Amino acid sequence: MSTHPTVALLGPGAIGTTIAALMHQAGRTPSLCGRTAHAQLILRHDAGEIVVPGPVMTTPPAQSSPFSLVFVAVKTTQVVDSAGWLASLCDKHSVVCALQNGVEQSIQLEPFVNGATVLPSVVWFPAQREPDASVWLRGSPRLTLPDVPQAQRVVDALNGTGCAVALSTDFLSVAWRKLLQNAVAGLMVLANRRAGLFSRADISELALLYLRECLSVARAEGAVLGDDVPQAILDNFHQAPADLGTSILADRQANRPLEWACRNGVIQRYGRRHGMATPVSDVLVPLLAAASEGPG
Repeated sequence: MSTHPTVALLGPGAIGTTIAALMHQAGRTPSLCGRTAHAQLILRHDAGEIVVPGPVMTTPPAQSSPFSLVFVAVKTTQVVDSAGWLASLCDKHSVVCALQNGVEQSIQLEPFVNGATVLPSVVWFPAQREPDASVWLRGSPRLTLPDVPQAQRVVDALNGTGCAVALSTDFLSVAWRKLLQNAVAGLMVLANRRAGLFSRADISELALLYLRECLSVARAEGAVLGDDVPQAILDNFHQAPADLGTSILADRQANRPLEWACRNGVIQRYGRRHGMATPVSDVLVPLLAAASEGPG
C-alpha cells in the first residue's frame, strides 16, 4: 500500500469538513460523499480559511472501487440511511474510521461495511456549522485512536495535516471520558443555552451530580477514570467561550433528530445492565428523546 491511502469521507458536516479541509491543504483531498451537493466546503480557523473544491457526491456510483480508508462523519442517527454509501465505499480490505459520538461506533457500523475493519475514534476539537454552511474550527484538531495496527492507515492519511493523532492502549477509558463530556452537554439542549449556561451555580451542581452518575457507569464498563474527572470536565465548560455550542444543541435548534441515544441513553441503558440506579438519567433521557421524536 502507498504511504497515503485512497480516502473517502462520508458526511461533510462540522467534523467531516474539518478533516477534509486539513487533508486538502496537505495535498490529498478525499472523495467527498454526503446528502447535500455542496459545490465546495469552507473551513474557517484562526489563521484564515481553507476552501475544498467539490462537488460533494450525493449518490453512490453504480460501480466503484472500495477505498483503503473511509472516514465516517455522519451522525449516529444517519447510519442506517448511509447503508448504500457504506456498501459502495468499503470492502473487507478497508478501514472505516468512525468520527462519531459515543462508545458503540463499531456495533453501529459493522453491519453495513462489507466486512471492513471499523476503527473507533475520539474527536477532541470543537467545530461548528455556521449559518452560511461554512465550518468554524475553534480549537486545535486532534484525534485519539486505539493502538492497533489498522490505526496506522489513519496516521498515514493525516500525517502533516495539522491534525494530531494519538494512539491509546486504553482507548476504552478515553472514549468513556469523552462520553461524559458529551452527556453533560445534553443539559444545553434542555435549557436551549450554550456553554455559558454552566456558569450558573444550580446548573453546575446538577452537572456534577450527572457526571458522577456517568462516571459510575463508565467504571462498571471497565473505564479507568479518577474521582477528579467530573470536576475537570465541568471546569472545561466553565473555561469555554460562553457562546460555544455543541452539535446536539445545533440539531435541536434546527429541529433535527438528536443523538440522545448514543450520548445520554447509553448511560441509562448500561447502568440498568449493571443493576445501577441512574436517577438523573431517568429524568434527562425521556426529555431528550421527546425533544427529538415528539409527539407534540
